[in-house]
Amino acid sequence: MRRINIFNLSGINDFRDKLLFWLKQKDVYAFLNSNGLDIKYGSYDFLCAVGSKDEFICSENNIMAAFKKYFYSHTDWLFGFFTYDLKNELEKLTSKNFDGVGMPLIHFFVPSLVLYQKENLLYVAYHEEDYTPEEIVLLFGHISNINIGGGHQVNNVFAEIQSRVSKARYLKKMDVIKKHIQQGDIYEMNYCIEFFSSFSGAVDISALYMSLNHISPAPLSCIYKLRDKGLICTSPERFLKKTGQQMISQPIKGTIKRGESSAEDEVLKMMLAQSEKEKSENVMIVDLVRNDLSHFAQAASVRVEELFGIYSYAQVHQMISTIGCKLKEDCCIVEPLLKCFPPGSMTGAPKIRAMQIIEDVEDTKRGLYSGAVGYFTPEKDFDFNVVIRSILVNNTTKYVSLMAGGAITSQSVPEMEYEECLLKARAMMKILNG
Repeated sequence: MRRINIFNLSGINDFRDKLLFWLKQKDVYAFLNSNGLDIKYGSYDFLCAVGSKDEFICSENNIMAAFKKYFYSHTDWLFGFFTYDLKNELEKLTSKNFDGVGMPLIHFFVPSLVLYQKENLLYVAYHEEDYTPEEIVLLFGHISNINIGGGHQVNNVFAEIQSRVSKARYLKKMDVIKKHIQQGDIYEMNYCIEFFSSFSGAVDISALYMSLNHISPAPLSCIYKLRDKGLICTSPERFLKKTGQQMISQPIKGTIKRGESSAEDEVLKMMLAQSEKEKSENVMIVDLVRNDLSHFAQAASVRVEELFGIYSYAQVHQMISTIGCKLKEDCCIVEPLLKCFPPGSMTGAPKIRAMQIIEDVEDTKRGLYSGAVGYFTPEKDFDFNVVIRSILVNNTTKYVSLMAGGAITSQSVPEMEYEECLLKARAMMKILNG
């Protein structure tokens, strides 16, 4: 059992920034930030896991059985991620494309410290064999008094960002995908392309996150540092959240840019809300998620709580739907995550055939992009995002990667889909370009 110390943050408005500065020298941590934007279901303002008392990192044989054993052997907080390519362990699939980042298929850890904010209160959960209550008070004081100065500046020089897929190649791949749709192999498919660069020195992912989060705050944003590798993510999409016996998923399908004025913004929101193409994409994913949830839901409990909701973020407007269910009493806690993985909004429908075609047409292994980052509580509740709008870094190979994509249907216009990829990548490119 962990002890919890509670501190008042009312006079420390920049505590989050000070905490991120303090995290710079840590080898393993996860920082999940709602930015005050979480859609109806947020539990924390931010949630931070620091240090590793125990870790699960994938081995190539029988990964999921090993993970289930690890999960049930702990009654503590667990933070971690599932990469998109874990699909190969869940289905008869393969991934042979290029991987410049090299994240493990799955990683989870029991943190030494868990810090989370609710309104103006900071909760610090710790084990007494690691810290005394007095040491936690001293740590809080130390972080509170950090002088950040210019400590969150991105000092790296990144080489020119390159696209692994030229526009001409993208358009040819679109022809292939649309032929599959015309032949009835799939109804919809998420097609993604990679942009990449190299850099000097070592990337401070905390500083990189602060820069990206400043221009593109999102409700399910996060940093994940795993020694020499890191993820910076400003995701607006929730994969799955469990609270007691209740489960929700909030897939995104439907994107349009922000306007230059409030009047233009309202016009664009209306265009998105009325777009038959975007609504057809969204409803396909809603049906896919409903089907996924039905495997472990109580009879007649799967419901669409909101259809075609329009939500506005710094760079784009999004169409988001919310699907919920009530879990069966005897449901294995991790089973919903595995049955629904990877997130349907990042695959297509039918799911398995879409993933097979994705491997044929894409040029990069997705890795943690399109995967999920999140946590399990000691009570066995959980919350995981969908890893999009993200930058992945390998400080050993000096490789930085970002991916962007969109849903392709029979109504898709290839030129417009390509422009949507560039729109989604714009904030990340801006940060890397300084």
